[in-house]
Parts: sequence; structure tokens; C-alpha cells
Amino acid sequence: MIAEILTKILFLIAVIDPLGSVPVYLEATKQLDNRHKKKVAVRASLVAFTILLFFILVGQVILEGMDVTLDAFQISGGVILFLFALTMIFGEGKPGSEKQSITDYKHVTIFPVAIPSIASPGAIMAVVLLTDNHIYSLEQQALTTVLVLVVVLITMSILLAANLVQKRIGEYGITVISKVMGLILAAYAVQSILSGLKDFFVVLK
Repeated sequence: MIAEILTKILFLIAVIDPLGSVPVYLEATKQLDNRHKKKVAVRASLVAFTILLFFILVGQVILEGMDVTLDAFQISGGVILFLFALTMIFGEGKPGSEKQSITDYKHVTIFPVAIPSIASPGAIMAVVLLTDNHIYSLEQQALTTVLVLVVVLITMSILLAANLVQKRIGEYGITVISKVMGLILAAYAVQSILSGLKDFFVVLK
């Protein structure tokens, strides 16, 4: 049980990448005072969790309503997660690409802080995979939901202390950590693809 919790929470930290959101948050709130900066951190985290919770609850229902098999979703989800991981490892990185998209400093809570910085496409795909109704029990899905909340709260705490984090680690350090998270995510994505292919060929036999 403890091993399962540690595995899931490390994976969720990898896909949500709390430290990688720090430069985005700092850039998005640089024209705000400290009180409003804290409001953005709290509200963006709440919005991000709401989005992830929505996909935990109905993501699989939507897929099954479209007659998408879980094996196909697991394989496609693994591919998407792998490509997402590659952008974290080889690309410009989450901080740089998302900072460039900031054009309106008055409405930054939703975009880009909540989406796509915290509730990224990779994170959305990950929570759907981790709450597969055919693989995980309701207790396991509830545990995953709680762990998602824990990671989002960790992210919120880091954002609230963002100025100190950036001063201590530096943007270069944050980029390095983001790339390490990408490597971990890539390994999980490959495992997801292999598991999906294995289950698919078992069904064909």
C-alpha cells in the first residue's frame, strides 16, 4: 500500500511538475502586488484541481461513449505522455514556452497558471489512466484523487513561496529538475504503451 502511494505520488509530481510552474507564475504575476499574487496561486490551484477532478470522474465515460477501447486509450495515452515527456527533456521547457504565451496579466489565473501549467494535457491524461474503472477499485481511485489533491496543494505551497524558490534554486535549476521529471515520465509512458499492446494482443488470441 505504501509503495503504491509513493509510486503514484511521484508519478503525479512528475506530470504536474510543481517546480516547473514557478517561472510561469512569477512572469504571470509580476505586475501584481503580494496579496493578489497569493490569490492567483490559490485560485489557479483550485481551478486546476477542479479540471483534473472532472476528468477523473467523467473522462473514461466520455471515451467509452465514443467506443474507444481502454487498450487503445492506454496506448495513445502513453504515446501522448511520451511526446509530452520529450518536450520536457529536449524542448525549450515548460517555463519558457508558457511564459511567451502570457499577454493579459489581468486574467492569468486560468491561463497560463491553472491551464496548461498545472493542469497540463499530460496531467489530464495521467489522471484518466490512473483511475481506469476496469483496473482500479473505487478505493484506489479515491486514493488517486486524494493524491492529486495533495500534489496540487504542494504546487500551491510552492507558488506561494515562488520568489524564495526562484532565488534559492534559480531558473536554471528549475529547468534541470523539469527535465529529470520528463525522463521519469518518459519511462512511465513507455511502460503504458507496452502494457496496452500486451493486453491488446491477449484479447486477439
